[in-house]
Amino acid sequence: MGHIQFLNCLPLYWGLARTGTLLDLDLTKDTPEKLSEQLVRGELDIAPITLVEFLRSADDLVAFPDLAVGCDGPVMSCVIVSQKPLEQLDGARVALGSTSRTSVRLAQLLLAEKIGVQPEYYRCPPDLGLMMQEADAAVLIGDAALRANLHDGPRLGLEVHDLGQMWKDWTGLPFVFAVWAARRDYLEREPAVVGKVHEAFLASRDLSLEEVTKVAEQAARWEHFDEAVLERYFTTLDFRFGADQLRGVTEFARRVGPTTGFPADVKVELLAGAHQV
Repeated sequence: MGHIQFLNCLPLYWGLARTGTLLDLDLTKDTPEKLSEQLVRGELDIAPITLVEFLRSADDLVAFPDLAVGCDGPVMSCVIVSQKPLEQLDGARVALGSTSRTSVRLAQLLLAEKIGVQPEYYRCPPDLGLMMQEADAAVLIGDAALRANLHDGPRLGLEVHDLGQMWKDWTGLPFVFAVWAARRDYLEREPAVVGKVHEAFLASRDLSLEEVTKVAEQAARWEHFDEAVLERYFTTLDFRFGADQLRGVTEFARRVGPTTGFPADVKVELLAGAHQV
């Protein structure tokens, strides 16, 4: 199984440790991009996978219902940080410090179609100080984005734009950044195991959100953020994957599919026999 070492996934794994289920899983920790590639290649059986990579390989994967990392409004940890108003970024240099193709594609879509600009994009490490020396704006995700959003951006006098809120304002829909999926061939071999893993993750998520103050308190011991910030973050994130979230996925696919490597009407198959929302 794959495991993303970002704070946004902590509530989905914290409960597994509390219940002891974690002992039954062989976890591979890596970036969202690398875990996605390993799942697609068949090196992992079950893993979180960024939305773009899931849609590109939808024929080979089955998604877990009611389990995702997304938002219905602000996400806090996927942002565009800019030295000037977004409307002035046409032709400007925009640094992509993200390892998630989904966040990058969302940022490009919003800047092109919502804001109406076409910047010059380039990739670089997610170091906000260095980015702002070479670029007019930067796209960040995960913990680096959370730091930029809450600390570094305001301290440096930069504009911070939340990608989740921008998408919500534009479409009225939730956004899904990553889903949990099993390879179809593994599901055919081990349907009972896949079902139990799905149930364990749902139970872990529910337990973590019930005890979110405790999760935040423990995480604050080794993170740069205090308990209050972490609790707000964990309760801002949307870990559901139901009808509303599927509508958001459908709208994203319709807008970017043909230019991103999957059909505009790509079909998302959910694990059968699971609790449907």
